[in-house]
Order: sequence, then C-alpha cells, then structure tokens
Amino acid sequence: MAAEMVLSRRPGQPHSEVLSEADLEELGQRKPPSKTSTRDYLRKARCSASTAKSLLFRFIPVLRWLPRYPVKDWLLGDIASGFSVGIMHLPQGLAYALLAGLPPVTGLYSSFYPVFLYFFFGTSRHNSVGPFAVISVMIGSLTDSLVPSDDFLEFVNGTNVTVVNEAQRDAARVELVATITVLTGIFQVALGLLQFGFVVTYLSDPLVRGYTTAASVHVLISQLKNVFGVSVGEHSGPLSLFVTFIEICKKLPETNVGTLVTAIIAMVAIFIVKELNHKFSAKLPMPIPIELITIIISTGISYGVNLNSKFGISVVGNIPSGMKPPVVPNTRYFGQVVGNAFAIAVVGYAICISLGKIFALKHGYKVDSNQELIALGLSNFLGGFFQCFAISCSMSRSLVQESTGGNSQVAGVISSLVILVTILKIGELFHDLPKAILSAIIIINLKGMFKQFTDFRTLWKSNRVDLMIWVVTFVATLLLNLDIGLGASVAFALLTVIFRTQLPHYSILGRVTDTDVYKDVAEYEKAQEVPGIKIFRSSSTIYFANVEMYSDALKKKSGINVDRLIEKKKKALKKLKKQQKKAQKEKAKRKKDTDAECNGPGVAVIELSGEEGGTPPEPTLRSLGLPQPNFHAVILDFSPVNFVDTVSIKILKNIFKDFHEIEVDVFVASCPASVFAQLERGNFFSSTITKHCFFPSVNDAVLHLNGRTCPASENLSTKM
Repeated sequence: MAAEMVLSRRPGQPHSEVLSEADLEELGQRKPPSKTSTRDYLRKARCSASTAKSLLFRFIPVLRWLPRYPVKDWLLGDIASGFSVGIMHLPQGLAYALLAGLPPVTGLYSSFYPVFLYFFFGTSRHNSVGPFAVISVMIGSLTDSLVPSDDFLEFVNGTNVTVVNEAQRDAARVELVATITVLTGIFQVALGLLQFGFVVTYLSDPLVRGYTTAASVHVLISQLKNVFGVSVGEHSGPLSLFVTFIEICKKLPETNVGTLVTAIIAMVAIFIVKELNHKFSAKLPMPIPIELITIIISTGISYGVNLNSKFGISVVGNIPSGMKPPVVPNTRYFGQVVGNAFAIAVVGYAICISLGKIFALKHGYKVDSNQELIALGLSNFLGGFFQCFAISCSMSRSLVQESTGGNSQVAGVISSLVILVTILKIGELFHDLPKAILSAIIIINLKGMFKQFTDFRTLWKSNRVDLMIWVVTFVATLLLNLDIGLGASVAFALLTVIFRTQLPHYSILGRVTDTDVYKDVAEYEKAQEVPGIKIFRSSSTIYFANVEMYSDALKKKSGINVDRLIEKKKKALKKLKKQQKKAQKEKAKRKKDTDAECNGPGVAVIELSGEEGGTPPEPTLRSLGLPQPNFHAVILDFSPVNFVDTVSIKILKNIFKDFHEIEVDVFVASCPASVFAQLERGNFFSSTITKHCFFPSVNDAVLHLNGRTCPASENLSTKM
C-alpha cells in the first residue's frame, strides 16, 4: 500500500507518508453518507414556541428591531430624512404614473401603501422603495399594448371628429396594472418563501446596468411627446421604440412652443439645482427640493395664466382627494401578463437588493435577500388592491434618505405620511400642473442611468465578455422592447457561461523550483515538468458539454497521438495474432509429418505440451516495434472540478483505459470530497480503477510516483 511508503518531500526534511484517498479513508475513518429519515424531517418540521417566535421575527423584522430602536440617537434624523424623501416622492410619484400611462393619483398611491408596508417587512434600513422609472416604463409598455387609446375613441356630438374617452381608458388601465402588480407580488412572495433569492444572481451586474441604460432610453423617447407637445400613436412590440421616435421626428413641425419652453426652463432649473445639491451636499442640511418647488411654481403659473386654454399646454387634470376602497384584480388578464409580471418581479428585486447590499455593507448590517423578496412582494401584492403599480427602489431617494440622517425605515413611514396628507388634502391642487414639468423631472432623473455609458470604457479594459453582455443587453432591449429584451439578455448571459466552460484554459503543470507548488509551464519560466510525468489541469469543471474537449485537450497536451498509437497497436496485435496462428498451423503440419515418418511422437508431444503449457508474455509497444511515450504517468489536477455527471464519468473511464493501452498510468489529484462521492455513486471505481490512484494533492501524487507505481496499474495490466 501507498501508506507504507516513506518518501522525503525535500532534501533535508523529515520523512512523511504519502497517502492515497483509499489510505485516507482508512486512516481518517471516513463517515458513511448520512441519510435523513422521514422521522427526522417530521422532527424538524415540528413547531415549538421558540420556532414560532423565530419565524415571526424573521417574516416581520420590525418586531425585532423596533423595541430596540434608539429614539434619542435616531428619531430626529429619521424625521428629517422622512420629510426630505416624502418631498421627493410627491413629484416623482406624479411623474412616474405619467410614465406608466396611468392617472397621476396612482403614483401617489404607489408612494404611500407600498412604502408603509415595507416598514414592517423590509430588512434594509436605507432603501427608499416606491415608484421607479425602469419599472414604470415596463408597465407603460404593457398599458400601451393591451389597453391602447384607440380602443376608447368616441365621436363628438354626432360629427366625424373622434376623441379619446380618457376616463374609461384610465379606469381600464388601472384595472390592468393592478392585476400586474398583484401578480408581481405573488411571484416575489413565492420566490422568497421558496428561498429563491439567489435568482437575481442570473442577472449579472453588466446585464442589469445595460438593461437599465436601455430602459432609460425608452423612458427618454416616451417623454419627448410631452416635451414637444405633440400627440403620437401608441406602439408596442419589437422596434416600437424606433417607430415612436420616427413619428415624433415627423411631427416636430407641429411642436407646441409653449410646452417646449416650459419643459426646457424646468429641465435647466432642476439640473442646475441638483448639481448645486451634489456640490454642496456637505454644507446643506438637506438637499434643496427643486422638484417640489418646480411643480408648485409651475402649477401656480399655469393656474394664474391659464396655460392650458391660452397656449394649449397639456396639464395633469383632475386628481381626486381621499382614499379608495380595495378592489379585487381582474384575473382574466393573468394569462396575458404572467411573463411580464415575472420580468418586473425579477428586475425590481434585482435593483432593490443591489442597493440594499451597498448600504448594508457601508453601515455594517445585514440584508436578508429572501426576506427582501417577501417584503417587496407583500408591498406589491397588497398595494395592487389599492390601485398601486409595481414598485422598486430608487437610488436618488435612497441616497437622500441616507445623507439626510435616515437610520431606519421609520424615515419611510414619515415619507409615506407626507404622501398621505397630499392624497387627502393637497393632491387636488395640482390640477393645472403641466405634464411637461413632470416629463422634465423624469428626464433629469435619468442622468444617473445615462452615466452608465461609461461602463463601455471600463469593461473594455477589464473584461470583454462582460462588455459583450452589456452591449447585447442594451441593443436587445432597444430593439426587442423591455420584456423580450430582458429574456434575450438573460439567455445570452447564460450562453456566455456555457461558452466559457466549454472553452476553458488547459495547461500542463510543472514544479516551481525549490517549492511544492505546481504552475503552468507556459506562464512560469521557473516551472519545470517533472520527468516522466504529465500534470494536466483544466480551468473549468467537467460535465457533458465539455468532457469530450477535456479528453481531446489532454491527449493533445501529452505530446503524442494517443488514438493513433492505440490504432497502430491494435493493427500490430492483429498482425501478430495472424502470424502466431500461421506458425501454429505450420508447427502442427511438421508434427504430423514427423509422426508419420518416425512413428515416434513422444518427444514432439512433450515439446508441444511444454509450449502450450507456458503463458506467453503480453506484447508491449517495444516488442511490437511501436514508439513509446516519453512519460509513464499522467496526473489529472481536479482542483477546479466541482461536479461530474454520468457522461463525464464514462469519458474519464475511457481516459484511464486509453492511456493504459499505451502503457501510461493515470492518477487524480486534489479531487473535492463532493466530486469523489459523485464518482462513487456513478460506479467509477472498480478492480481496474481504484481509490489508490487518487491523492489529496498534486505534490503527493508526484512524490508517490517518484517512489513506486500505483497499485492499480498492476490490476489494469492484468484485467483490462
């Protein structure tokens, strides 16, 4: 056994044993795989008082942190932060409702109900949930396609002139969006309960940034009609963005000058003040609420000058006061919007959890990804019954919440109360607010997302594959629209993963001088191959999609044509067998002739019996006159391998068999325990391939080979 060997690891060092995996199993007394019985499952599922309390605190985190809330240290900061964020919620809620193709009051509802609910279920202390541009434009694309304005055209007083019945259209759209929001919440809660918070990992950072950048272009194009004061058709589906843009360009001669001037003045004012807020953020107690100031001033001017009737500037219109009773969503829409609702659920969660983790890391607390899914899902699910549209997390509001002293979601409750007062008493005062002002607010708030175009330069230098994902996501989202574009982007990102595992880096390792470290001989000058041994490593795991390439790369890197040598050996053996058969026939004929002449077969019989009784030696490459490899062993470094499947196990068996055919032994080093267990379950080991050919490290395998051959090699030579 290998355990009986004593080899020195380096000159001058004490001798130590080199153990194979089989020896380690015996020496370390490896435990058998544990099996969980039905009784164990029932015992775990049994509910006790402590378990119920733990679950309650887990699903309603406010019960855990609110009793320990440091009132003296945090309350004033949370109140100031809540008012600051609430002031931002008001204009953004109105603006993002316009973006979603809904009445403005739904934006106020979406800034109240979900924010208030998140206080009870959320785990992030700094996220400001509520309406978000990307989610709003995703919803807007659905309202335009499923409930177009053309379905609500009515003739005016018996004439041929048609107008859109906005009241009926808005009611139908609210019903549709409430259904989408409820379904989005169901998806998020279900994923959270099933511990599927990891689903967001399939949305890599380059994909999310490319997607949100493309979504910001969609947002910009959708608001140009309000900036120029022109009416365009509602388009959906692939290439709808370009159709809308071309139509807007064609109607530029019809631009309403008053609307354009209003939008430009508002954008310039908001942009300048926001830049000042950023520049003097350390000196200002809170950011100047320029958005709120703009809508108040513009509403006053619009009301005083009567901009709508004198200059044809479109205004928001009626904003009803008070709360509305809950309404059950229309389930007949479920089949039409299920895919879009899932996309909204995933995108909204991805944005929310990424921001939450940034703040958690900065302030030293933990965000529960699965609970965040549940919190968002419940906020959307319950909000859908109150005419809310799906929400996510806004970076601009979250940064304000943090910078103005917010320490917990108490700030969120304060901001929701600001919106509640607006809904009950103030909302109706914004009847004359120009839509161009809301579009200006939306466009200026896209600045942060447009800055993501700088990712192109960064990714070009750091990772071209991530750059490809960013570009493909951006282009696909522009061309195919937000829903199909997201699906295509995720599919492409997963394909890049498969592509990279199918084309890993293969290398031959050598020992770095005076160390026990083995590195790629092509990259390290001091790494020298061990004489007579080829050490092979792949940078990827081994599975059905790449195991054939793994086998081919191993044979290529070995420096000999293994398959060709095996073929030559088979031909030589076939030829040898024919020669032996011919020789036996000739010998039998000579024996017969000798018997007939001498009538004394005794000596010949004894001679023949002696030849037949002996076992002829097995032919070797040398005896067959074939070239021999310049190495006697191959070590497969399995350190990057994290799983194997049935196909890879089959090919690995063939690798052992093929190299044995050319008189080369195969060993495996650094095989993870989980992979070792998979090999056992896959019946990889046998009398011809034993655990004695597996070693804990490459160095152990090399030390073992320098002392003796693997015990399995004798088995292979006799049984394969």
